[in-house]
Amino acid sequence: MKPLSEQDSRKLFFDRIFGSEDACPSLLIKPSCEILERCGGLPLAIITMASMLACQPIRLLEGQWEHMQNTLASKFATDSKYEDMMHILDLSYKNLPRHLKACFLYLGSYPEDHLISRLELVRQWVAEGFVSTSGGQDVWDVAESYFNELVNRSMIQPQYTDFVTGVSFCKVHDMLLELIVRRCKEDNFLSLVNDSQAVVVEAQDKVIRRLTVVGLQGIDDGEGAITIAGNLSQICSLMILQGSNWVPPLAEFKFVRVLFLCVSYRHEMALDLTVINHLSHLKYLKVEGDDKSIVLPGQIRVGPLLDTLDLSRVTSSSISLEIVDVPRLSHLAVPKHSRLPDRICEVKSLRTLRGFSLPNDSLESIVGLSELTTLSELFLYCPAPLLPVPAAAWMGALSTSLEKLGSLKDLCLGPFQSLKPIALCADALSLLSPAFHNLEKLHLHSGCTFSRVPRWIGHLHSLRELWIGVKQLLREDVVLIGTRLPSLAQLGLRVAGVPLGRIVIGGSTGFPALKR
Repeated sequence: MKPLSEQDSRKLFFDRIFGSEDACPSLLIKPSCEILERCGGLPLAIITMASMLACQPIRLLEGQWEHMQNTLASKFATDSKYEDMMHILDLSYKNLPRHLKACFLYLGSYPEDHLISRLELVRQWVAEGFVSTSGGQDVWDVAESYFNELVNRSMIQPQYTDFVTGVSFCKVHDMLLELIVRRCKEDNFLSLVNDSQAVVVEAQDKVIRRLTVVGLQGIDDGEGAITIAGNLSQICSLMILQGSNWVPPLAEFKFVRVLFLCVSYRHEMALDLTVINHLSHLKYLKVEGDDKSIVLPGQIRVGPLLDTLDLSRVTSSSISLEIVDVPRLSHLAVPKHSRLPDRICEVKSLRTLRGFSLPNDSLESIVGLSELTTLSELFLYCPAPLLPVPAAAWMGALSTSLEKLGSLKDLCLGPFQSLKPIALCADALSLLSPAFHNLEKLHLHSGCTFSRVPRWIGHLHSLRELWIGVKQLLREDVVLIGTRLPSLAQLGLRVAGVPLGRIVIGGSTGFPALKR
């Protein structure tokens, strides 16, 4: 590909910083041209430099630009476009605030072209201790701001889909990843292995702090195993990605804080993970696998330091949790239809609760949800049919609990665990007086059907996604959704019967932001 023309280079550069070239102060035109000359028409170089300068306070712009110009002039002693590019990227890294450098290097834990979950990443940053707060700031909000700042600086690439609102994933440009790998090696920040014959470190006395093993298949004990010639006792982060079936002895990692295991089927025997109950320093634990590839403890003990426990992609018939004295547990996700623990109301630090089925024999746990006032994400499944407790009773208890969860941003009530769809009247939720006015996603899946669209939905002005079923749909219901929900981008509307009149989506019924 040819480099960008001078005109296109200027447009990309000035549009990123000022919105247009006309808005650029005259005193910055000359240094801009010299910076652009050094970028050589390479889009990544231009957007990286522009994003770095755009993040500077206005009062520092002139001095900062002159500094960048002089730095680039002293570095560019080579005719190699590749080296010029790496100089620019290295300059961008050096100009990161101190708190972002470790977060940026941590992206080296993931292989090239890997789609990185935003939530997964920020939770790992918190567990590693990279996120610092002051003055009563919320650590999770600060971690999200770190992610956004790296996006704004073009150090990571946000990944959008056609319909999903917001950024759920990101990637790292190949050349930026090369810079990360180089820096990680120089600073002994982390080690990544994707070769079954690899030797992680050469020196026996070198301490390995973070280790990622990627996609190693067909490794049996004693044959083709990885040689780890360093000190494992100080490892604080271990990630086994892309279905590797080689896992180092976990019992040696006594100080591990982050443990992410994506394990594939092992021919000889399943991986014994019962040791996780004895890793007392764990702050982040995520496991992916099935009954053939992993063996979990009969009862998983949630440690007092654990922030995140994610077992949502474990294929297991039963997960039992011991939840006692867990003051830090913020994110809890389990396989679909796991039983809601009896003492869940005591985990008042929870922000995410996913995968549990509402109990079909008691209302106590459902009522206890009302005490989890910091919850921002709640994903529950309906109880199985043939309930000892009538549906109206548990739905009424759920309605009472939801009215007290003012921090909710994402609420999903999933379908029954049943081979056949079962209709369930959700009218007990129609009289809900929600406190969660900042709700962004509301998914009420098949099985939960209202007689009509509940009026309280019109008060959820921040709602971006709505999936709901109704028995009857009138024009006034459509107008309520279309005019009272100005941010609505996705609408899933199940109508059990034929509408009595003509229904129009758009026009006078609103829907200014609807995409799907």
